[in-house]
Amino acid sequence: MQKIAINILFAAGLLAFTACEKDWLERQPRTILLEEQVWNDPKQIVALLANFYDRLPTQTGLQDIDNAGADGRIAQWRDMANFDDAMWSGQSNNDGRNNIPAYGFDSWRLWNYTLVRDINLALENIAQYGVSLSEGQKRQFSAELRFLRAYNYFELVKRMGGVPLVTRQLIYDYSGDASSLQVPRAKEAEVYDFIASEVDAIRDDLGNDGSVSRANKYTALALKSRAMLYAGSIARYNNQMPAPIRTPGGEVGIPADRANEYYEKSLAASKEIINSGVYTLYRTNPDPGENFYEAITKKSGNREAIFVKDFLSPQKRHWFAYDNIVRGIREDNLGSSSITPSLNLVESYEYLDGTPGTLRTRTEDNSDFIYYDHPQDIFANKDARLYGTVIYPGTTFKGLPVGIQAGVMAWNASRNAYDVVEGSDLNTTYTDGRLLTGSSGPHRSIQEVSNTGFYLRKYIDAGARTSTRGIQSDIWWIWFRLGEVYLNAAEAAFELGQTGEALTYINAVRERAGFGPNSLSTLTIARIQNERRAELAFESHRLWDLKRWRIADKLWNGSVGNPNAMVYALYPYRVVRPGDAARDGKYVFVKMVAPRFRAPRFFQLGNYYSSIDQGVINNNPKIVKNPFH
Repeated sequence: MQKIAINILFAAGLLAFTACEKDWLERQPRTILLEEQVWNDPKQIVALLANFYDRLPTQTGLQDIDNAGADGRIAQWRDMANFDDAMWSGQSNNDGRNNIPAYGFDSWRLWNYTLVRDINLALENIAQYGVSLSEGQKRQFSAELRFLRAYNYFELVKRMGGVPLVTRQLIYDYSGDASSLQVPRAKEAEVYDFIASEVDAIRDDLGNDGSVSRANKYTALALKSRAMLYAGSIARYNNQMPAPIRTPGGEVGIPADRANEYYEKSLAASKEIINSGVYTLYRTNPDPGENFYEAITKKSGNREAIFVKDFLSPQKRHWFAYDNIVRGIREDNLGSSSITPSLNLVESYEYLDGTPGTLRTRTEDNSDFIYYDHPQDIFANKDARLYGTVIYPGTTFKGLPVGIQAGVMAWNASRNAYDVVEGSDLNTTYTDGRLLTGSSGPHRSIQEVSNTGFYLRKYIDAGARTSTRGIQSDIWWIWFRLGEVYLNAAEAAFELGQTGEALTYINAVRERAGFGPNSLSTLTIARIQNERRAELAFESHRLWDLKRWRIADKLWNGSVGNPNAMVYALYPYRVVRPGDAARDGKYVFVKMVAPRFRAPRFFQLGNYYSSIDQGVINNNPKIVKNPFH
């Protein structure tokens, strides 16, 4: 009887469920967004785009607070020091490394096809589900997604050479045969051609809301300006090597006869940006050194910035200034002075009279020091971009003097020579009661103080942030700015034999740096290379420029006798020589190999293209390895 009753109750419940089943199943879930809801809501799409922008590859220390573990950001900043004109002066106990000059074949590796997949999926979903979007919205969102994909492919090709060009979802059918998912590498030239064709296709569909952190027509053209310059350089200079780097299938190596085509495309894109009137070189501050610093860091009214990674909300700020600010004015004792510029870079900045930038520390016959009244005097009349990039002895930052002094040169009459006296700690006093070693060094062994005698100014936040201990800097990271576009145009025009036009562009950039309006009348590729070194220092260009010109293995050849392979320092000393009014109390400088720099930098032929992870090759046997790996 009990069993029958249970069965009757179950049947009744089943009938009741069946009657309302249709209504119950058709209820809209309250906590799940459906495809149709996402792809018909511009706000949802913009939020997704923001995520994709945030995932674009960068090689900079500017990391978000919430994404920046100490080990992660220090490892990345050490890399930044190792591939630019700098060295690592920060702590060395995070991963046991300190200024490792030999580059592994996996250095700069990138294979971020998760981002490619997500962008492809978004493009297909907008086309399939975005029925409520206007045609204009569809074109703009799709163009923005295609820009992000093209930018990402540029970051891939400049590291890896030709990579698989995947422009649609790859969906496994569970048949047991995965060959349809195994896309071979495209030719290196094909990837660059894809980038150019994508820019041409989307440029006029990109909106412009006035934001420099979101792509517009000129952002796309800036990508084309840079990418085509890279392709042209590889086509030209790779084929001038005694043994050009290439693979039989063209995955690495671009035919020499395509160089001019790429240079023409770069020049045309650059000129369209320059002639648009939308952007101008920053010229707001009458002091050319301060002006150059502001051209990078100033947000309000800065019409030089074309595309940036910005840090707008308190949850998305970075630690770069905190970990790289001058030692003597840091806000606590937990970090500073990690990336310190080299003397090599400082001497690349010319004097305003056009003479080479080698600093004058000794008399012509090398018999004595040159004596300076003030530490900053040795840097007088130099390219103003030096001041905007580097903090050197005798300057100030955040309105505070920067105490950079390595020690004293005390005259020893019995030896008829100077005794070099340096403090075992910072901010120490000599026996005459005056400064021995500055609060900002330099020092030969102390961590988190400059080992080179210089500090970064570019990208270091000069704002008052005492309450946040510097960790909430909102200084943006510049991906593209007009200064670079001018130099791209100059190089492309020069390579095409249009030297007069090239001089117009390069002199405009130099004039902003304090040189005369027509400071150059002749031009060489070496001159162009040095202009890029000075203008674009620490903006993630140096390594890639050396690679595309195919000179990295020559400059960083692992030889201690090669001054380009070593990192040099400049140490200032106060002279103690009582009774000698011409020398006592003056300042002298000593050039040396940076004491904590281990060995010459060694860039091998196998570093021109990063190695492909073996796991990628195991999963896709169609992937061929890069040369020398």
